[in-house]
Amino acid sequence: MKRWLVGLLLVGWLVSPAEARKPNILFIFTDDQAPWALGASGNPLAKTPHMDRIAREGAYLPNAYTVTPVCSPSRAALMTSRYGTEVGITDWIHPRREAKLGLDPKFPVWPRELKKAGYRTALVGKWHLGRQDNQHPTRYGFDHFMGHRQGGWSPVNPTLEKDGTNRKFEGLTADVLADEALAYVRANRSHPFLLCWHTRAPHARWLPVAEEDMAPYKGVDVPIPNPDYPKLDVPRVKRMTREYLASVRSVDRNVGRMLKALDELKLADHTIVIFSSDHGYNMGHNGIWHKGNGHWVLKPPPPATDNIPRGQRPNMYDNSIKVPTMIRWPGVIRPGTVVKQTVSNLDWFPTILAMAGVSTQPSWRLRGRDFTPLLKGRKPTDWDNTYYAEYSTHHQSRTHMRMISTGQWKLIRDFLNPIRDELYHLARDPDEATNLIRSKDPKVRSVVADLHMQLVARMKINGDTVPRTR
Repeated sequence: MKRWLVGLLLVGWLVSPAEARKPNILFIFTDDQAPWALGASGNPLAKTPHMDRIAREGAYLPNAYTVTPVCSPSRAALMTSRYGTEVGITDWIHPRREAKLGLDPKFPVWPRELKKAGYRTALVGKWHLGRQDNQHPTRYGFDHFMGHRQGGWSPVNPTLEKDGTNRKFEGLTADVLADEALAYVRANRSHPFLLCWHTRAPHARWLPVAEEDMAPYKGVDVPIPNPDYPKLDVPRVKRMTREYLASVRSVDRNVGRMLKALDELKLADHTIVIFSSDHGYNMGHNGIWHKGNGHWVLKPPPPATDNIPRGQRPNMYDNSIKVPTMIRWPGVIRPGTVVKQTVSNLDWFPTILAMAGVSTQPSWRLRGRDFTPLLKGRKPTDWDNTYYAEYSTHHQSRTHMRMISTGQWKLIRDFLNPIRDELYHLARDPDEATNLIRSKDPKVRSVVADLHMQLVARMKINGDTVPRTR
């Protein structure tokens, strides 16, 4: 046998199949993107051709959720596959009142495990899991960080951290972060990499955006979901809708730049592209705007109640907890796949490790599930689509909301304010317009009793100490 062939066989023997097939992982994570703010959802107002391309060339997951509909606890769940009550982060981290609060580095996180497996790792964009040095992204497995440790910053000429130093960048923040993400991909194209690109947009404030991003909405009388909602400030909702969708488009335009770069660098076939968001968003839906810590957009808003100031509407509506989610995995996911089963951001930890061929450990106590079998077209008969979520607010309002949904029915308990309990028959009322919690119908009361038992059981598993007496 020729010497060169022997050498080639020897190299092939020394490199394991797992290493040979190790894919790059690009995780695009937007901030505050509604499930309806995506063309693939069927909304013609959302001009998102590049996000839609990911769905078209891979899988679209219309029943993807977050477990807490606000930034910090959602991101903590993403990193740890644990609920916010388990890691001590139940609401967004306030930069002044909670200056020392953050995710404890002792928790297992999947970027650290990928780094151990030989990946080069980077986070570009938003962190919002602690601003102290012992909570720096590099403590959780990221080799490289460029972005902002806190929750909000300017959409133009931002001050961002890079190479351990804060400095001002010129330009639109959406483009500045995209430039950094593109530079990282180009610099690491010859080695397996994990790039978490956590955008700022479409978090408010939405403007300014590039002229081309506003163009489809400039001067347009956009339709809104429920213009006849009593006392709705329709002109304000329409203005905010235009600005919000233009901000979404600023992300989409830069996603297009990234997909083009992957093609040009011949990395597309070796890169898993994941797209999701930290939580959803309301824009006039049910009379509110914003996310789980929603605000009434009525003239005038309802009066204050115990623990809920005037103008506030903490909630766990589907528009707050559902997230737009797509995955492109060349050679594995059949283009045009639609995964209808329920998944959540708890599932990313085991799923991403499975994608990379990295094992999980029972001692990590992960709450999520590996859903790669669903992506590969398998339909396990034992997949449980019941969905549990939680949100204890302590900034604009004070609540202890716990929620469980079967996809047919949805129960929300506020253990601090029982008068706010809610029950929705999602199969008949997907807009969650009619609260049935006070119904005397025996069948409805039976549903409430059953869901309540399931909800309390989930709380017990998580060690949730919110009082459960009813």
